[in-house]
Amino acid sequence: MAFVTRQFMRSMSSSSTASALAKKIIVKHVTVIGGGLMGAGIAQVAAATGHTVVLVDQTEDILAKSKKGIEESLRKVAKKKFAENPKAGDEFVEKTLSSIVTSTDAASVVHSTDLVVEAIVENLKVKNELFKRLDKFAAEHTVFASNTSSLQITSIANATTRQDRFAGLHFFNPVPLMKLVEVIKTPMTSQKTFESLVDFSKALGKHPVSCKDTPGFIVNRLLVPYLLEAIRLYERGPPGFPVWPLRKGSGTPTTPTTVPARAIARPAQIDILDLCF
Repeated sequence: MAFVTRQFMRSMSSSSTASALAKKIIVKHVTVIGGGLMGAGIAQVAAATGHTVVLVDQTEDILAKSKKGIEESLRKVAKKKFAENPKAGDEFVEKTLSSIVTSTDAASVVHSTDLVVEAIVENLKVKNELFKRLDKFAAEHTVFASNTSSLQITSIANATTRQDRFAGLHFFNPVPLMKLVEVIKTPMTSQKTFESLVDFSKALGKHPVSCKDTPGFIVNRLLVPYLLEAIRLYERGPPGFPVWPLRKGSGTPTTPTTVPARAIARPAQIDILDLCF
């Protein structure tokens, strides 16, 4: 009888664990690794939409610079959003900033987070080392996501034991303004994880789009050939080509020789070229 009871209790415990993992994660607490342009932007929009955020980077100086940049960005947002009520704008800025804390020790802050978003250097080895370490300290339910614009998500996820709770979450620069988010699902990403990240993206006020784990995902896979062809046309001339024909012919205020160069870091452009072509 005791044996039967123990087996029943084990079965119930296993069922409870499986049930907990099967439920969608409602993301409330976010840890952002990397205080650069992308990481700071992700931290800002998460905090501005009611999430508590821990922003992590290697030094206090980097984090202080990140926090200052976030405050400046928030004040620009507040100036437009609360044009007729400056006091409400100040309150919005202060409330958002109070939802962001900083740390230089990623392992010590991931134990209670719902989502870890990585936005560090585009280097597979460095990302793998980071996630392998964090995997030992993060809670069982914690979802891992990479903001990589070029590396294969599966290759990063394989450094962890939570491939089913790992996906890509690719934001665009500048994060507070750009609405699109690519949610990249690997063959191992669970549907619940994918849906949780889609819900999180919507909670940030973004427009998530589902992507397969292929080089460049969607936008960069289309953008990079566009940039390459623009370079070839520029080399052929005449001077100013292809800027003015594109502007006059399509009515677009932007061209392949203007916005992409500012919106995408040049090292990232090279990484995407290497992977896609």
